Amino acid sequence: MKIHFSIDNTIKAKKTKKIFIKNYKNFSPEKSDVIVVVGGDGFMLQVLKKYQKYKKPFYGMNRGSFGFLMNKYEFKNIVKRISNSRTVSISALEMRAITKNNTIKKCISINEVSLLRQSRQTASLKIINNNKVIIKKLVSDGVLISTPAGSTAYNLSANGPILSLNSKKLAITPISPFRPRRWKGKIVSSRSIINIYNLNIKKRPISVVADNVEVRNIKRVRVSINNSIKFKLLYDKNNSLNKKIKAEKLKKK
Repeated sequence: MKIHFSIDNTIKAKKTKKIFIKNYKNFSPEKSDVIVVVGGDGFMLQVLKKYQKYKKPFYGMNRGSFGFLMNKYEFKNIVKRISNSRTVSISALEMRAITKNNTIKKCISINEVSLLRQSRQTASLKIINNNKVIIKKLVSDGVLISTPAGSTAYNLSANGPILSLNSKKLAITPISPFRPRRWKGKIVSSRSIINIYNLNIKKRPISVVADNVEVRNIKRVRVSINNSIKFKLLYDKNNSLNKKIKAEKLKKK
């Protein structure tokens, strides 16, 4: 098995680098059979987007904090663990943002796309799903659109719903809503095309963040699933992503 090791630059992750390089040949990403990611969830998201073009499966090992997207770190029997792992296929969100200067920025996201106020004043937003107005005016700190894989991350912290991996749904979740105060958001089809407008560009500037990429001074954002961009994540049999999501659902209840 040809493995490419992508290891985070943290002290905890770097301690393992010498062990891997000593015992395994580190193939280039394009020539590898699998990409092993050593680090935390944030680093995993970076590597997924960086190497997506090679269409390789990714096997993560946690050397971060929570490691929701990762497997347990264990040096022994890596090849055997990868061979016996199960594949989860995840589609990416595609974000298309138009700034107040009419600059267009595009980016993909695995977990969520978040719109956030960038001043002391709340954001004022209009949300449309497939030409149907979901909410005419949301006054809040922002709003996020989450995939099932990301529904237990920022979305859950914002009291959003946890989505099953096979649900074919997206969650639209408000962040600290002020008006309407009790709006809890909406679950929509993964086929949705969601447009969010800043209703007061000059007085209430907002930014948009796709995982770890930020674009500021947004006029409008379009978010939808791009089914042509898929990521294959590998998980140990006793550590499936579905099982982790179900465990979070039980905790929430």
